[in-house]
Amino acid sequence: MQLYRLRRREVISLLGSAAAWPRVARAQQSVAVVGILNAASSESAFYMAGFREGLRDAGYVEGQNVTLEFRWAEGHYERLPALAAELVRHPVSVIVAGGIPPLMAAKAATSTIPIVFSSAGDPVRLGVVASLSRPGGNITGISHFGVALAPKRLQLLLELVPAVTLIAVLENPTNPRTDLEVTELQEAARTTGKRLLTVRAGSENDFDNAFTTLVRAGAGGLLVAGEPLFILWRKQLVMLAARYAIPAIYDYRDFTAVGGLLSYGIDLKEMYRLVAGHVARVLKGAKPTELPILQPTKFELVINLKTAKALGLDMPLHFQQLADEVIE
Repeated sequence: MQLYRLRRREVISLLGSAAAWPRVARAQQSVAVVGILNAASSESAFYMAGFREGLRDAGYVEGQNVTLEFRWAEGHYERLPALAAELVRHPVSVIVAGGIPPLMAAKAATSTIPIVFSSAGDPVRLGVVASLSRPGGNITGISHFGVALAPKRLQLLLELVPAVTLIAVLENPTNPRTDLEVTELQEAARTTGKRLLTVRAGSENDFDNAFTTLVRAGAGGLLVAGEPLFILWRKQLVMLAARYAIPAIYDYRDFTAVGGLLSYGIDLKEMYRLVAGHVARVLKGAKPTELPILQPTKFELVINLKTAKALGLDMPLHFQQLADEVIE
């Protein structure tokens, strides 16, 4: 009788375990995998904190019900197609494309896996989506239209150095947004009577030549494009601007924080929090075509007074009053 009871308990135990298997499997399957495709490197991913916060706000916690699968191009855009293909094969539930080059690579790699992008370019003008309200296809995201803000940055820089006649623009020729940004800036420069010099850097090895070119040309100011490669190497760019005593303006606060003179643009952490919101909606069943392209509504002006003093620039009081943050 005891033997019978023992076996009966074993059978019940086994049946209970078997009944639990589907639940375990379902739990495992419920862990979403989000692919992160970025042109920069993990060293520049300070803004991913905003992404994780946004996911947590939506009920997704890394290591519990969501896994982040990163692919970094380390500033080498030619690696992006292969990295995008890796994420598709992985496979992932959704791809987050950080910038236009990663978006183009992800778009070429899949027409079925949802893609949520963050971008400074106009996705409609670039032919990525049909419209902002109904993107169509498998793509949606957040666009802060940094290209459209370029004339405002030029205006801010000229308020500080009004006497200069030549302004340089540092661009990455391999980024599709470059031509759009240069066109916007050339038009803005014409209205102010200033000349514009475009210098290009496709890798960190090009920075020295770019600065040598703009200094020899007599540029009295520099506008640095909002470019993943430049964010990655922001300390080197700020150091070069200091070495040649060139007043420069940047897209993001993260340049000003490491010694840049001025920045005007969006908060990257906040933008990635918005990206996370779209990703969470997709994971919960929303179709990308139903999610409109969102746009941040707040832009921040940050001034570094220490750098201004080192350059011998007087920072007008009204300019400081306009700033969202003044670094002293």
